[in-house]
Amino acid sequence: MRPAPPSTGFPFTAVVGMDDLQLALILATISPAIGGVLIRGEKGTAKSTAVRALTEILPPVDVVAGCRFSCDPAAPAADCPDGPHATPEAMSRAARLVELPVGATEDRVLGSLHLEKALAEGITAYEPGLLAAAHRGILYVDEVNLLHDHLVDVLLDAAAMGRATVERDGVSVTHPARFVLVGTMNPEEGELRPQLLDRFGLTVDVVASRDPAVRVEVMRARLTYEADPAAFVSRYDGPQRELAERIVKARDLLSEVILTDSALRQIAEICASFDVDGMRADLVTARTAVAHAAWSGRTVVEVEDVRAAAKLALPHRRRRNPFDAPGMDEDQLEQAIQDSTPPPPEPDDDPDGGPDDGGPGGGVDPEPTDSTDGPDADRDADQPQTPVAGPAPTGDVAGSSEPYKARLLSVQAAGAGVAGRRSRAITEVGRVVGDRTRVGRESGRPHLLATIRAAAPHQQARGRTGAGLAVRASDVRLSVREGREGNLVLFCVDASGSMGTKKRMGEVKTAIVSLLLDAYQRRDTVGLVTFAGANATVALPPTGSIETAVRRLESLPTGGRTPLAEGLLQAAEVLRIAAIRDPRRRPLLVLVTDGRATHGDQAFARAKQAAGWLAQRGIATVVVDCEPKRGVRLGLAGELAGDLGAEYLDLGDVAAGNLVRAVTERKAA
Repeated sequence: MRPAPPSTGFPFTAVVGMDDLQLALILATISPAIGGVLIRGEKGTAKSTAVRALTEILPPVDVVAGCRFSCDPAAPAADCPDGPHATPEAMSRAARLVELPVGATEDRVLGSLHLEKALAEGITAYEPGLLAAAHRGILYVDEVNLLHDHLVDVLLDAAAMGRATVERDGVSVTHPARFVLVGTMNPEEGELRPQLLDRFGLTVDVVASRDPAVRVEVMRARLTYEADPAAFVSRYDGPQRELAERIVKARDLLSEVILTDSALRQIAEICASFDVDGMRADLVTARTAVAHAAWSGRTVVEVEDVRAAAKLALPHRRRRNPFDAPGMDEDQLEQAIQDSTPPPPEPDDDPDGGPDDGGPGGGVDPEPTDSTDGPDADRDADQPQTPVAGPAPTGDVAGSSEPYKARLLSVQAAGAGVAGRRSRAITEVGRVVGDRTRVGRESGRPHLLATIRAAAPHQQARGRTGAGLAVRASDVRLSVREGREGNLVLFCVDASGSMGTKKRMGEVKTAIVSLLLDAYQRRDTVGLVTFAGANATVALPPTGSIETAVRRLESLPTGGRTPLAEGLLQAAEVLRIAAIRDPRRRPLLVLVTDGRATHGDQAFARAKQAAGWLAQRGIATVVVDCEPKRGVRLGLAGELAGDLGAEYLDLGDVAAGNLVRAVTERKAA
């Protein structure tokens, strides 16, 4: 079987310097039971290019003609909504790559009731979604870390079960949904929750090569392709066909590969040595090792298959807490393989005999590792940003202690932001609180009762004489749902010398890290502004990468004078820009200070003026007063909280653990 004629898309075999990524994608297509691939990498590393090129090397798919669910003519699904297919007519089509946009609704993904037909004709008509279109193909989600959590859950459940089930609005449909799930993400924009990371079978970290020769090769290939796509693609026609044929052979060989008891034990011991949770890691590693053996043309799993599988299946499952960086310790893996490999048999006493090869896989040398891979590969992306104004202070650095569990912190009143887990908001999921008119062909969950009420008064004018309801598009009402939204939590932290001892700054950092952990769990965006010396610095622009925020906070030094007004104005500027870029995400400003202002003439008066400006714009704020209890207390932070219209907290009255509890006890109005 050969693939469809090549298009002018960038050839898969022309991708340079991404061997691990290409191998992971190939293994997932050979054995979809592996569970898909998550590709993590900095921007501009051709992640999307490689994924889209994959379809060009996949063999065509035989489907039942006219079936919207791509049933296999050789074994059509018994419960196919378009069935039964008694004597199916077969047709062949190219393998599909279905792209799921970040803003897709659950109805678009799962499918939904055809409302007009249901009301006007009295029939339950189901409109398939993207999962049906992706059956027996590839479902690609770019920026999967920005996708709403409930949609990620839907995708991963379908990928694991091989079926999609819709039970809503009178629709009860189950249809096959076996696909290779491929997600790409930039870690700088936020991580996936560990529970979701674990549901991806394989993961690959992609970084641009630092070798000038490789970078030259990448540029030459891309520029040549852009100059004449057809000619460039034709040069790779032979390698593309050879790769496609090899994938077909590997698929055919997959069922013949033997996973021996010794290989199973080795996989179990390796997974145990990495202290992964649950059994999914063991199962995925085993399936990947079998696929790798088939890809290599072997019928027995060997050590090199286990090694390749572990490198792809374990890195994202090693995280012990949300702020641990994913990655694979190559030395630990080699040690685990060595410890779990049975000893070779004793050599014969025959002096003419050659040296023993160590048994199956016993003499395999460790594969060389790419120095650009590993948990520190994206270190350059995590370096501190250039300060907005002036250098950062160079004083002592206080470390934080173990973070605490934080309670809910929420912005007052209900908003209409992006779905999340913090403040009340009108979102696409949640409980129904009303209805609204549908705009054009807008998708969404219909409100059946409201739609019937809108259509009922017009039945006589529309000439209805029999059963059923005459419904027009203008009658359709959509449900209004109240759920939770994610917020922008901006920390504005006093890093001046007035913050006092390392111990007090350590307590403050511990509290902020705890709040960052809470923000991570609630899928918020966070930012960090610091002020010390003569300037305020944007230590971290608003981002979904909570891990980066923690690293910037931990390395924050203290010292110098206190430019409080500059800190507030810088925070206001960050919030202004954030509102332009993401107007639906409401902000919460957390100001950590003792209220002192010691930089410039009339410093505190200027700080109060900046606070009033923020208050006029309705910015929800919490002021954490870090002034010590001992000695003369000026109460400046409390006065500042009044100017801000903010909730006030006295740090001197609580321990570091209680700080989190008090700060997070904000009730929605």
